[in-house]
Amino acid sequence: MSDEPLDNVDRGILHLLQEDARNTTTTEMGNAVGVSASTVGNRLQRLEEEDIIKGYHPQIDYHNAEFPLRVLFICTAPIPVRDELAERALEADGVINVKEIMAGVENVHVEAVAPSRDGVTEIGKSLDELGLDVVEEVLVKSEHVQPFDHFGQDEVNK
Repeated sequence: MSDEPLDNVDRGILHLLQEDARNTTTTEMGNAVGVSASTVGNRLQRLEEEDIIKGYHPQIDYHNAEFPLRVLFICTAPIPVRDELAERALEADGVINVKEIMAGVENVHVEAVAPSRDGVTEIGKSLDELGLDVVEEVLVKSEHVQPFDHFGQDEVNK
């Protein structure tokens, strides 16, 4: 955690990155938040060093990438080993996201993609072998994502 709180420039940069990190240049961000491109570069470096920005990830259409089945495995892990099992779940073939939930049951949600029903079954077996109790498997139809608007939407001049 930073000693410096986020200011309006930082929040504006975070908002713009959420909108389109790949196609927005530091010059465009600087123009939008009222600072130079080099200032944006310095801010990005600081935000990365402070683990506020942890990476830049593409949003992939798995169906178009020949993985038509996207499944949410709702699992229960013993609380003392929940963190460890969640980390290990990432190693299962096809797993793309793991969330630890602050609950006694159904406390690990594992999102995975597979090319077929057999692939989904294999992922479920892998999770079971790790020690996760798979409570439910839910087929995901689609996902909708938007920037968190509390990060400087009002600080950006478009």
